[in-house]
Amino acid sequence: MDFITDGRFMFALAAFICSILLAFAFTPIVRVLAFKIGAIDVPKDNRRMHKKPIPRIGGLAIFLGSAITCLFFCNVDLRLCLVLLGALCIVVLGMLDDIKNINAFVKLIFQLAISAIPVIGGVRIQYFHIGDNYVFLGLWAIPVTIIWMVALMNAINLIDGLDGLSCGVSTISAISILAVIIIQGGEFHSALLTLILIGACLGYLPYNKNPARIFMGDTGSLFLGYSLSLISIEGMFKMHTVISMIVPLIIFALPLADTIFAIVRRVLAGKSPFSADRGHLHHRFIDMGFTQKETVKILYAICGILGLVAVFMCDKMFTDNAIPRSIAITVLALVIFVMYVQILKNPENRVNTGLVDEQAVVEAEQKKQAAAEEKTENK
Repeated sequence: MDFITDGRFMFALAAFICSILLAFAFTPIVRVLAFKIGAIDVPKDNRRMHKKPIPRIGGLAIFLGSAITCLFFCNVDLRLCLVLLGALCIVVLGMLDDIKNINAFVKLIFQLAISAIPVIGGVRIQYFHIGDNYVFLGLWAIPVTIIWMVALMNAINLIDGLDGLSCGVSTISAISILAVIIIQGGEFHSALLTLILIGACLGYLPYNKNPARIFMGDTGSLFLGYSLSLISIEGMFKMHTVISMIVPLIIFALPLADTIFAIVRRVLAGKSPFSADRGHLHHRFIDMGFTQKETVKILYAICGILGLVAVFMCDKMFTDNAIPRSIAITVLALVIFVMYVQILKNPENRVNTGLVDEQAVVEAEQKKQAAAEEKTENK
């Protein structure tokens, strides 16, 4: 896609800036609205990391920033209208859940129904390209597409447990998708939609980073999962490349794996797969002694590494010795990441790296020790 040297680059840049500014401007307004309608997250169990009530429909600002930008900068046809209609419906569902806590099974039924809206407009995973062979899905294209959309919506929703985590992971994943689209010579329209979503996330993140002033709630996590599933379908599944099926799975491996493990964990424990627990990956890092900020950085790094792996797997990334180079870079990234995790396990080492504040580490250790003593006393 050679749009960097022509006028489309400035057009895309304008759309990107517009989505950032709109999301940034709408977030304070949405925060006021959250207090008005009672969309407040009250910390009532040990799964929640915050200690005071926080408004939680921040995803509405991400939706407004991206949707309005799309209407201004994209060709408004029936297909886009159906996509935006589905987005509006999923945002309304998320807002209702943030206010009233809808039953998980009922919410799943609505997710399935809403996912069918863009499918009606022609957004479908019609085939996989594996090696030199095409695997056409035929009538299975519709259920496979809906399952992919619902799976990603719930995956982004379940990983939303720390300040800035889900939005940041979604942003990194979208950046990875954009890189793949550009490298593989994908459509400008797909790249533009991805760039707009990235901009909206970046405009919202300053309010959501630790300590968060607003949560995006199901309003945001469902919308981001919905949007990411659509741009992955349009931007990657249809590419004529040997890895068109594998790339999106790698990019979203972190939230998808966390969701799969959560379902298996709950079923093995004799619980409903829809029941909430404190066994997610981010909870485990917190229990190991990492602070919220450190945990989010680690998970950002994991998501970034997976994105790099996906980019390196593109056919056009390297012209000579593509597979050995991709493997070498991937292994190097993983080695560096493992070294960081091992170093950061020790509180003293965390301070010595210069990546964290010494006072924050001391306070985290004191809280951890106090919690352990309280647990011992209760026994």
